[in-house]
Amino acid sequence: MLGLVLLAAILGLGVVMRASARTIWAMLGLIWLALVIAHLPVRALAPLGQSLGGSLAGWLGLGVVAALVLAYRAMLRAIRARAHNPAPAPAKPGQFSGAELDRYARHIMLREIGGPGQKKLKSAKVLVIGAGGLGSPVLLYLAAAGVGRIGVVDDDVVSNSNLQRQVLHRDRDIGVAKVFSAQRALAALNPHIEILPYQRRLSATDAPDLIAEYDLVIDGSDNFETRYLVNAACVAAGKPLISGAIAQWEGQVSLYDPAHDAPCYACLFPQAPAPGLAPSCAEAGVVGALPGVVGAMMAAEAIKEITGAGQSARGRLMIYDALWGESRQISVRRNRDCVVCGTLDSSPAPS
Repeated sequence: MLGLVLLAAILGLGVVMRASARTIWAMLGLIWLALVIAHLPVRALAPLGQSLGGSLAGWLGLGVVAALVLAYRAMLRAIRARAHNPAPAPAKPGQFSGAELDRYARHIMLREIGGPGQKKLKSAKVLVIGAGGLGSPVLLYLAAAGVGRIGVVDDDVVSNSNLQRQVLHRDRDIGVAKVFSAQRALAALNPHIEILPYQRRLSATDAPDLIAEYDLVIDGSDNFETRYLVNAACVAAGKPLISGAIAQWEGQVSLYDPAHDAPCYACLFPQAPAPGLAPSCAEAGVVGALPGVVGAMMAAEAIKEITGAGQSARGRLMIYDALWGESRQISVRRNRDCVVCGTLDSSPAPS
């Protein structure tokens, strides 16, 4: 029959031209549909249907058989895919899934972290202030490390000028709130953690309650008002604070924790510098890689603080000079007359 010849010709042509199976099936489907239409009980189509051969019932039956074959093949492919890639069993609360164990294997191999340390990371709650230059590497490395809950505070949106150094965001994120851009990027990096975005500028009203919900606070903000506000809230709540700052080619990091007899931020910097003495990055510029280095240092200190690995940054102000490739540190102490933490008990709190 001419109809079958057409179908065979289309099949052969597709094989010769190495067309995809989807393309071949689509062409066969179009020919089959034309054959069905040609056999509809319409007087004008009767001569065409006779020349093509077959009957309406026959072509409809052929279509049903072909559909059953395709459905059977799809079912077999799904069964084979499931057999080769079985769904992982969900992890019990507080335990690691197989995917997480594989993901964090390099951490678990470190004797200073191991399984117990990685479990502490999974249970940790860290609040990051700022999703910009410093916040970008901090957030990326905390998410990659498996910190279980990460809060992100920022009231800004992504702008084109941010992308020179704020590697958490992409060109497509321009105009998007940084906290939501960060949430999307971190969820794509690690689906096993929780990201909580707070699109706001911290105030004296909401900072204490928000900070009280977290174990550790990391401040990557770019203004002194926020730094002093966060420091005061952390002192009041007894929370350790990792704070970093950058300008042009130089950055600094320390861990402030007067609850453990380390200085607070106000002990070192009792008041903000006069206008013009500490220009912002927008005013003075900053080399793009610097926040990556300093932010990575902050993330490393956070991981150490959570797991108890190595030497804490309490009582040390670490300074990095990218222009000359130099690092140095300064020992710092609490100021007993500090207006923020001076009234706290001077004896170290139990760990």
